[in-house]
Amino acid sequence: MSLAQAIAPHLPYLRRFARVLAGSQSGGDAYAVATLEAILADPAALDRQIDLRVALYRVFLTVWQSAQPDKAPAATGTEAQDEGFTRLEQLTPRPRVAFLLAAVEGFPTAHVAQALNCSEDEAAALLAEAGKELSEQLATDILIIEDEPIIAMDLETLVESLGHRVIDVARTHSEALEAVKRHRPGLVLADIQLADGSSGLDAVNDILAEAEMPVIFITAYPERLLTGARPEPTFLVTKPFSPDAVKAVISQALFFERRSHQAGPVAAAS
Repeated sequence: MSLAQAIAPHLPYLRRFARVLAGSQSGGDAYAVATLEAILADPAALDRQIDLRVALYRVFLTVWQSAQPDKAPAATGTEAQDEGFTRLEQLTPRPRVAFLLAAVEGFPTAHVAQALNCSEDEAAALLAEAGKELSEQLATDILIIEDEPIIAMDLETLVESLGHRVIDVARTHSEALEAVKRHRPGLVLADIQLADGSSGLDAVNDILAEAEMPVIFITAYPERLLTGARPEPTFLVTKPFSPDAVKAVISQALFFERRSHQAGPVAAAS
């Protein structure tokens, strides 16, 4: 099997991770492309002595970290004066990366350490720091678009435990649009396939045509949305989801929404 064939199954998940970390489809994809270019230029950069997926993420993180400033950009404007936003701004990139590797990608601590090229003790410390910081996130109103009652209840319980308020649970495209008309949410959690056979993607596109807000898609088949063949979502959570994964992606979505709320919907499938 060639190196390209070996890497190919991992690329959709690397692109998902890159987008969550970068906060946009274009930014995340640019980092993913730069990662592949780095491997083509120096195949030895991919450590074949460790798990291939972990090795791929290590190269990606080397590329990503080389482009990051020593400190996060200073917050500006009235929105940035929010105390919760300031806490998110002050969280250094490395703990956030560790948290996303564990929560979104499902890496055990040992793999987080390998991806970050650090000791397991350091990785554990980074995870502890990030978990504490990200739990202190901004409260917002959330619309859940989900046709499975049990999953909807689980999501509602989860987001409320994080301090957010669920304004409505919509099962169909039309219910979702009506819910947004009644009360504009600060964030949307959306399934892909809805009860009436309509698409959660279509519902979100119609919502975003009227107002800007971050959106997180929840699907059992994220690779089907990460083919590169069409515009794709930025934030994806895989079913069955873990509470930490939802928590991590909500934090990232709100983080970027507060930093660039005037630049357009960061989670749009546009």
